[in-house]
Amino acid sequence: MSDLQVLQDKLNYDKTFDCVQCGYCLPACPTYETMERETHSPRGRINLVKMVAEGKATVNDLESPIEKCLGCMACTTVCPTNVQYGEILEGTKEVIDEQKEKTKRRQQMERFLFDEFFPSKNWMDTLGDASWFYQKSGLQTMAQRTGASKIAPLHIEEFEKVLPEMPSPKRRRDRAKRYIRKRPSTAKVAFFTGCIMDSVFFYSNENTIELLLRSGAEVLIPEEQSCCGALHAHTGKKESAKELAKQNIDAFEKENVDYIINNAGGCGAKLVEYDHLFEKGTEWHQRAVRFVEKVKDISEVLVDLDHLDFQKPLNKTVTYQPSCHMTNVQGVTDAPLELIKKIPGVQLKELDRPDFCCGSAGIYNVVNYEESMDILDVKMEDVCGVAPEGIVTSNPGCLLQMKLGVEREGLNDKSDAVHLVDLLMEADPQ
Repeated sequence: MSDLQVLQDKLNYDKTFDCVQCGYCLPACPTYETMERETHSPRGRINLVKMVAEGKATVNDLESPIEKCLGCMACTTVCPTNVQYGEILEGTKEVIDEQKEKTKRRQQMERFLFDEFFPSKNWMDTLGDASWFYQKSGLQTMAQRTGASKIAPLHIEEFEKVLPEMPSPKRRRDRAKRYIRKRPSTAKVAFFTGCIMDSVFFYSNENTIELLLRSGAEVLIPEEQSCCGALHAHTGKKESAKELAKQNIDAFEKENVDYIINNAGGCGAKLVEYDHLFEKGTEWHQRAVRFVEKVKDISEVLVDLDHLDFQKPLNKTVTYQPSCHMTNVQGVTDAPLELIKKIPGVQLKELDRPDFCCGSAGIYNVVNYEESMDILDVKMEDVCGVAPEGIVTSNPGCLLQMKLGVEREGLNDKSDAVHLVDLLMEADPQ
């Protein structure tokens, strides 16, 4: 096989011909709307991939348009020819990652982040514990008063303002591995805690467990689970994503559960695509298919079990900002809305464009901050038109991004962003 044929295979060149350049994707693409450039639209990116695969352009020509893509998959929901944009995107990112010239320092940083930091529960606990100390010791207040946080890289000054309250190290480590409250249980489930969810949104994870228990489920938390691999796949590190998938499949199939629960739209989207990582007919593909069949968002399972009776009226107006990956990849749309509508006293006002991305997209808002803020501004214009007292989300990245949007708009005294499970617990379900 020639070098060009190898490149075409990695770029999923054959799939680019499904795109007929009709332009249906243009109104759905956030980066096309904010950047107003054809190269930053889905069809423009596909055309560039095709040109590179044919030797008419270089991989360098692809780098900026591909790295500026949110990967929100909104284009796939409107595409009349069912273009597999996600496969083209991840294949292209893998090629870019392989051919990109990197300094030794960047190589070391990537190895640390993707091979050691995100897959490690110890590192995630350390991140959570350090954030707790930063909040409780007064360092956060001091840094904000003196302006010291402004010298931090990657706009950390903005994000640290909207971090949720962190649990103590003791509370984090005292969490059990198995919970059961009602016998017989309504279902036996395993909870995928997620790396960022468990380190930064620990209380939301606790509320997820509690909601499942109040629904009568038995809840297991496999100790050997790891990062879902979404960040790895989205940055072109497919082999690392495969290894993490194998680790998670192995960890969860040891327990004979009815569901594998997640509460993060981005993580869930990767989990339900594990079978795409392996060649059909192989043992790992078969195991991945069985794994995927059990993966469910927390909202779907709570609706299916239907055992929650909300006791406390909240008497507030809320809007729902759906996770792109939960909507466009997992196909979960109705369950969160159904749960919100069950809460007494809550008035749900839907956004004009709920499916428009908030600009978080994993770590997009960190590595492409300015572009992300342009997208967030469009989203917040929609939110301000609804003027809710609460913005409900279903993904940690979306939650931080919407909190940042509230902060940027100066709406802290009027509105806040909250994860769906936290809103449900606030209504005292029994």
